[in-house]
Amino acid sequence: MPTQALTAGGTQSFVGTLSSCWKRPSLVAIEIGWRWLFGVPALLLVLSHLRGVVGAATEGTFDPGLLGLDPVLLNDPVGALSADPMGAAGRFARAIGMVLPGIEHFAVWLVPLLLVGWVVISSLGRTLLLRRIDRTMQPRVFTVAGLQAIRVAVLAGVFWLWLSILQWASRTAILEPIAQKLEPNLVLYCGLVIVSSLAIYTGWAFVSWVLHVAPLLAMATGRGVFASLGATLEMGRVRGKLVEVNLVLGIVKIALIVLAMVFSATPLPFESVTTPDFLAWWWSGVAVLYLTWSDFFHVARLVGYLELWRASRPVTA
Repeated sequence: MPTQALTAGGTQSFVGTLSSCWKRPSLVAIEIGWRWLFGVPALLLVLSHLRGVVGAATEGTFDPGLLGLDPVLLNDPVGALSADPMGAAGRFARAIGMVLPGIEHFAVWLVPLLLVGWVVISSLGRTLLLRRIDRTMQPRVFTVAGLQAIRVAVLAGVFWLWLSILQWASRTAILEPIAQKLEPNLVLYCGLVIVSSLAIYTGWAFVSWVLHVAPLLAMATGRGVFASLGATLEMGRVRGKLVEVNLVLGIVKIALIVLAMVFSATPLPFESVTTPDFLAWWWSGVAVLYLTWSDFFHVARLVGYLELWRASRPVTA
């Protein structure tokens, strides 16, 4: 795509980027390959340890009734929450409390291991992908690994902030009214959760482009970790377009989640004639489609950032 086209408008030019990525399926194959190379073993490892914890909590029977989760609640959790939100939430809380110590026991070592594994695999995968996009890119795996580690740390801070806001919302709308012998304000709680989640998601879209562009600049210019982060601030002419592309992809990600939820619920009206095996395969297929399209848009964002950087080079020079 000509770099001149990118000066017209971030969103308009990004449509052309999507088209060019669609014509190069090898890029998406690389993205899917390195993500699934890490994700599948990591998921199996987590599930195996969760299975061990649930088995220990249910004396090896895996009977949810021993955790206080009756079949009515499990078969229709939405209906149970609508009919008796406090009672259903209390039963879920008691069940989580029974397995939480076991989860915390293995999470102490498993979470750092998975984070380190993600930094290593993502650095190699990102290097391979950028080299496939542009052969002039210089392999700088250690620099990219450092930038990926910074991104993971910042993202962990964002999640901590989000969880802290959720706890504050639960104290304000539910726990404090109950302590005062009043009815919990579930409408206020849902409103606080929705508004704060959207605000944090939008704020992350405004600033996270820096962490996505920095590895690209490290490989394109041969700079170090902090020099690459600083170089993102020199892209003044296209900075607004970078934010625009990131916001558009944030909206696309929300749309993909909504579509996945809709397709996941499609067989439910016919549950009287569907089997659990069919539902399991259906939901697995929906998950695979969602992840595939998500990876496609990750690749498109990276290609769009590269073209925008090329468009900014005459100015930064």
